[in-house]
Amino acid sequence: KKIHHDDRDPQKVRPFYIAQLPIHPIPRPPPTIMSPDKRPHPSSSQSAAEVIESAMQAMTNASAPEVFDVTIICTTDDYQAQYWMDRLSKGVCAPRDSASGCYPMVLAVSEDWSSPSGAGNGLGTLYAYQKACRAAKEKHGVDLAGALDRGEISAALFHTAGKGTRLAPLPASENNNKPGVKLPVCHELSDGTHEPITVLEAVVRNSGIYADSRKGRLSVFWGDQIFVPTAPFRYTPTHHVDIMCTLEEEPPTARVWSDKGLDKYGVIAVSGGGDAAQVEKVDHATAMKMLKALGDIDRAGPSLGSFSVGAKILEALCTEFKDELDKKDGKLDTDPHFWMPLTLPQDEYIALMTEKGVEAEESRTHHVRMTKMKDTFMSANSDLGLFGAVDVGAGACWWDYGQLKLYTANNLKLNEEGSDADLLRRFFGVTARQMNSDLGGVAVDDSACVFSSRAKCGSVGANVSMAAVEAQEVQIGEKAIVVNCCAKKIVAGKGAVLYNLVSDLDDGIVAGDGDVIVSVTDTEGKSMLLKSKIDVCGGKAWKSVLEGNSMSFEEVHKQNRDTDISTIEKKRKEQFKKTSSSFEI
Repeated sequence: KKIHHDDRDPQKVRPFYIAQLPIHPIPRPPPTIMSPDKRPHPSSSQSAAEVIESAMQAMTNASAPEVFDVTIICTTDDYQAQYWMDRLSKGVCAPRDSASGCYPMVLAVSEDWSSPSGAGNGLGTLYAYQKACRAAKEKHGVDLAGALDRGEISAALFHTAGKGTRLAPLPASENNNKPGVKLPVCHELSDGTHEPITVLEAVVRNSGIYADSRKGRLSVFWGDQIFVPTAPFRYTPTHHVDIMCTLEEEPPTARVWSDKGLDKYGVIAVSGGGDAAQVEKVDHATAMKMLKALGDIDRAGPSLGSFSVGAKILEALCTEFKDELDKKDGKLDTDPHFWMPLTLPQDEYIALMTEKGVEAEESRTHHVRMTKMKDTFMSANSDLGLFGAVDVGAGACWWDYGQLKLYTANNLKLNEEGSDADLLRRFFGVTARQMNSDLGGVAVDDSACVFSSRAKCGSVGANVSMAAVEAQEVQIGEKAIVVNCCAKKIVAGKGAVLYNLVSDLDDGIVAGDGDVIVSVTDTEGKSMLLKSKIDVCGGKAWKSVLEGNSMSFEEVHKQNRDTDISTIEKKRKEQFKKTSSSFEI
């Protein structure tokens, strides 16, 4: 089943697989961690188990965390940009010592494009990069483009803009700051306190394992996925552009193409020489015809969308699309508008785009434009190939938080048994089912995970995930998720989700089975409840006023636009502390 990552553009899709997630069916067997003797790639001497262990060590090394030299966050508005610069600079991307100078550097920029539908992830990447270059000069006196061109630094850009409709109502509780949605597990701050880690902070930590291999390159990620590769993540780039994918072990015969369901996805095909090309949702015969210019195809697999580009081709793309960038006009995505016209012959590209409803003449004109740019660029930069692949391994573990049902499933995975759950707990630094908590006389099921919480009496049921909760009494039903909530009494039914709730009422907070209840706070500190059900898709219910609400998710989103989220977070913390101090724990 395909998952859309950009709420503004349903055509921009990158498929991936969720390891061992039965509630999310897919047209191929879910990937599992490879056995230790199975090789992740023919050219690698590392087993999958060795790669996983190396990746986990790198991602969980608190004394020397691997992060990119420059982290760029593309946000919806300037308030969010300032919030992330402050938060990441003091947290995940904090300088390790005084000798590190201005690195790691965090630069957050808003996508103030002319059209409400946005620039697309292609033009959006180039525009955010250019804004980040200006910010680096203004704030730090650093020539970001020059440092990248000299191969002195690595840089990563994280796309976070979008409404987050399928995660509703949680982003509304963060005032449209979708990447700021909290997980029910805490991390330690620089002052020694603990608070729930956000989705983006987890993603930034996760992706840093590629930083060492990408000096002189800009890497581009999406802000809602965490993964552990089973293919080597340390490598020497051989192409100006490389894209992450899960390459199949077997050569892409007609049988493999059909059995693996590759006709349903955007697919990266790699030749024996290492060059790659991209096709999308075509059968084996059509793919082979489209890819004939590539030569013999050695391996193929679904594209993950994330990519990296060298400084030279990044500059060439910015130059090619200078008019669009200057005018903040147009909408271009990387897959259909950059990678496919750069790697497919003209007739094949036109045929593929016709299937998307694009007129042949428009596709022909765009292909001619991109071919001219490619020929000029490669004639002056033939030291590397144009387009290659970075395999993350067909057995990679994936944890996605971009939909409400995936948010709940992957957070409840903290309580499960198995290798996938073990890796997730290790990634988040979970060494015990209860950490930094004082639960007094609370009866807590052995399978529940409780972090940085305090309560005096009550019970916590099986497979509960709970973080930053303070109450005199808790009655938490099985498989409930409770994050950042404070009240005298908190009652959550089976499978309920309670998020960012503070109540000074004697009855406290009460949720039934499958209820989803969040609080939306404004800059004055006033709050309203927003409700849903665990089986409601926010995207489908976006314009509807659900039972118990006075506004639709869409109306709340409009109300939340351009709000000062830093001020709101401060107000929320003050209310939490005031309420907590009003009763004895």
